Amino acid sequence: MAPTVSPFLDPSTHASVNSLGVLQLKRDHLIPAVLSDSASSDYAEGNVVNTRFGSFTHSSLINKPWGTQILASVVDTGSRSGRSKKRKREANGDADAAGEVGAGAEETAKSVLKAATASSGFAHLVPPTPETWTLCLPHRTQVVYTPDYSFIIQKTRLRPGDHIVEAGAGSGSFTHAVARTVFNGSPGSEGNEEEQPEANGTTTRKRKRRQKRYGHVYSFEYHKPRAEQLREEIISHGLDPMVTITNRDVYADGFCLDDDDAPNADVIFLDLPAPWLALKHLTRSPPPPAVVKSVASDPSTPNAEASSSTLQPAPAAKPFRSPLNPKSTARICTFSPCIEQVQKTVAAMRSYGWLDIEMYTMEHKRLGVRRERIGLAEEGLRGANPSPATVQEAVQRLRDVEDRAKVFHGLQKEKQEQVMRRAEAKKRGEKVSARHDEEKEKEEKKKKLEGLPPSKHDRLERAKKESVKRPLFKEGRLVCRTESEIKTHTSYLVFAVLPVEWTTEDEAKARKKWG
Repeated sequence: MAPTVSPFLDPSTHASVNSLGVLQLKRDHLIPAVLSDSASSDYAEGNVVNTRFGSFTHSSLINKPWGTQILASVVDTGSRSGRSKKRKREANGDADAAGEVGAGAEETAKSVLKAATASSGFAHLVPPTPETWTLCLPHRTQVVYTPDYSFIIQKTRLRPGDHIVEAGAGSGSFTHAVARTVFNGSPGSEGNEEEQPEANGTTTRKRKRRQKRYGHVYSFEYHKPRAEQLREEIISHGLDPMVTITNRDVYADGFCLDDDDAPNADVIFLDLPAPWLALKHLTRSPPPPAVVKSVASDPSTPNAEASSSTLQPAPAAKPFRSPLNPKSTARICTFSPCIEQVQKTVAAMRSYGWLDIEMYTMEHKRLGVRRERIGLAEEGLRGANPSPATVQEAVQRLRDVEDRAKVFHGLQKEKQEQVMRRAEAKKRGEKVSARHDEEKEKEEKKKKLEGLPPSKHDRLERAKKESVKRPLFKEGRLVCRTESEIKTHTSYLVFAVLPVEWTTEDEAKARKKWG
């Protein structure tokens, strides 16, 4: 039976029960959830994911294709409060209440209420990938984000079948990314022998296949609780056959494991406070003690005295064993936030024989693509700039405002004159027909306003009605702009290469073959 493939490697086409799904609310806001059809929940509708955009039941997510837009559901919060009270009574030792809770749980297990669709709110159901997991994982440390680890994978030439050593696993963002990169199958999925027919077609013989090298990630973490949490995540995500988590101080103990073939690394990634202290273990032959002492006892090293006394390799009973692959070039990347760390690391790399040392820094800015609609016709519409698009529009708007102002001031002046005439008529004792005068004023005012440009209220109403018929999604100018500031945290990336060791035996073989 073939081993089950992790959803991070092959998420299939639909979300299934007991699988990891990711709800994408916004571009940078994602929520992970292990989908379950169990009714053992505080809600009558089963398990629910509550977000600022609404509540989403697991039953509405299961068996849905990845990328589906899921509408929010109306959840009965009263059922949750009732069950929580019963659980409290059960915890207090009330036997009768415990029996009621058990009976209620049996009834609920039989059926889960179907939630009604809410009037607003939605999210997208996306599959778990290293990119989505980086944005929604539980942060235990500062993580390596997608722009950084994608460049690291490309620069170190990591490919399927390689072995990589990671020191400073942290939250596991980089671990998931490189696990997908080195994956080229699982051990036991292919046989080592195959039948080969003879030329006459009568007999067969078995020819042994070349042993396939499967990709593997050897991750080291100094903090024991973080290492245990990451190990649990790796197992739950189905990546444990190709990821080994080790709790170890790599400064003192190095990278070699009990297995003689491990780690046999092609690529090394160090996310450590002092990566130069771990470089003494990343050599192909035992480094000279003088070089190790000079690197560990440098004044710029934190705790220089302690480093020189405790971090020097003690006389080992076992023979030296390199964690690097002896048959291929080793490539290394260190991730350091400070330039002082970079200087110390580069100096140590030169001392231990690393070549082609380079440093990069990632300045990642996102591109914002949108439609830019400008003009007075966009007044009151969402996502538009209601400023005049041309000089003619600006001049015409000024004329309209001036015309309406003239009429307004004229009407105000006429009204004041009419009030004065009425006051004088009352003084003279003449009879004034107020109703007749008001009707006459309204008719005159209506005639004067007929030829005027529309008011702001009328313009907004007209623009709102016309927007229904307009294809706003393709109107305006397409604009692409970068972010004004770098919002993501980045560090200095130092890359180097360690060639294959060339021995006297290799030289003799080469001379014999080519000389």
